[in-house]
Amino acid sequence: MNNTDKEFDEAIASCKDIFTKKLYDYGGAWRIMRSESVTDQIFIKAKRIRSLEIKKESLVGEGIKPEFIGIVNYAVIGLIQLQYGAADTIDMQPDEIVKLYDHYVEEAKRLMFAKNHDYDEAWRSMRISSYTDLILMKINRTKEIEDHKGKTLISEGIDANYYDMLNYAVFGLIKIAEGEEA
Repeated sequence: MNNTDKEFDEAIASCKDIFTKKLYDYGGAWRIMRSESVTDQIFIKAKRIRSLEIKKESLVGEGIKPEFIGIVNYAVIGLIQLQYGAADTIDMQPDEIVKLYDHYVEEAKRLMFAKNHDYDEAWRSMRISSYTDLILMKINRTKEIEDHKGKTLISEGIDANYYDMLNYAVFGLIKIAEGEEA
């Protein structure tokens, strides 16, 4: 039997561990990034995952797991930047940033459970490479919305896309933890 709640929390714990360690090393240096730059950082990570999935070889020596972790963490950063905007300096204390991290992850988890209810955890039958493609599609959607200054006619906004990217990356991490290869 699947335990999505526990698996989600375990995946997020590994992401948060990296996030908090980098927060210690660099502070909130990313606060200067505009949302568009955060989207591009997620794009770089997703493109590397896709490249590794196709080539089946990494010359850097790191696999796709660190990239999925990066997508989760940059999606949270993106959500923070959407709420607070880019800053000229590091204007938040680490404890405040960690509280925001926890808030956005909890919102992503709530959304994931709502969608899991409606879709009967269809993600479990998907390939990891499909998560990569869906993340890349969400990035392209986000770029379009950013190019339109955040305005949409009928579609969800940038925040919804960041939440979906975060959740697809968590699904990838869960599948990797279960031993599935990309």
